[in-house]
Amino acid sequence: MERNYRKTRVGLVVGDKMDKTVVVRVDRQFKHPMYGKAVRRSKKYKVHDENNECKVGHLVRIVETRPLSKDKCWRVIEVLSTKEE
Repeated sequence: MERNYRKTRVGLVVGDKMDKTVVVRVDRQFKHPMYGKAVRRSKKYKVHDENNECKVGHLVRIVETRPLSKDKCWRVIEVLSTKEE
């Protein structure tokens, strides 16, 4: 059985204090509709991390899923890069 289309995002882990949950900041950039200047906006998502493998500074890919708690409806599918000390 094939799954339906699910949204995916790439973001930076900015918080890992919770158990099995990380906070991921997703940045986007667009041109202002009137002035044409590049504008940056970011949004934070609470994301399910089953094995507690993500740490602050990791770049991760997340995918939309069913609601797992009050404000958690995304989960980590892969860690793209880790920060080097």
